[in-house]
Amino acid sequence: MYDKALAIEILQQILQALRTILQRFEPVKSSDDFTSSPAGMEKLDSICMLLIAIGENLKNMDKVTGGSLLPLYPQVDWKKAKGMRDLISHHYFEVDADVIYHVCENYLDPMAQTITRIIEELSPTNPGRIN
Repeated sequence: MYDKALAIEILQQILQALRTILQRFEPVKSSDDFTSSPAGMEKLDSICMLLIAIGENLKNMDKVTGGSLLPLYPQVDWKKAKGMRDLISHHYFEVDADVIYHVCENYLDPMAQTITRIIEELSPTNPGRIN
């Protein structure tokens, strides 16, 4: 058994980072919006930093839960989400704005929905919670 309160805390941090990225990404209409101005590059940098934090926290979640929680939610490719952290961290100057745009456009909202569901199911006030 793992510390559910700690798992919920980590998930809440991930969810907050996802919400921040989605809010910052909202006005972005193409990857050119990242690369065409200094402000766009700052937005790209800030989103990349939060993607690193999300990936790191997902790795921490596996440590805390012994790798038992995330596989219960296969609708998210957790391995790729954690791998994004490694890609950005280790190859930062090679980050492709098109890839970051694609990730933000297609994967972050479904991940946020899944994280919200996990938090709800782990919550001690949820009668149908995961034991």
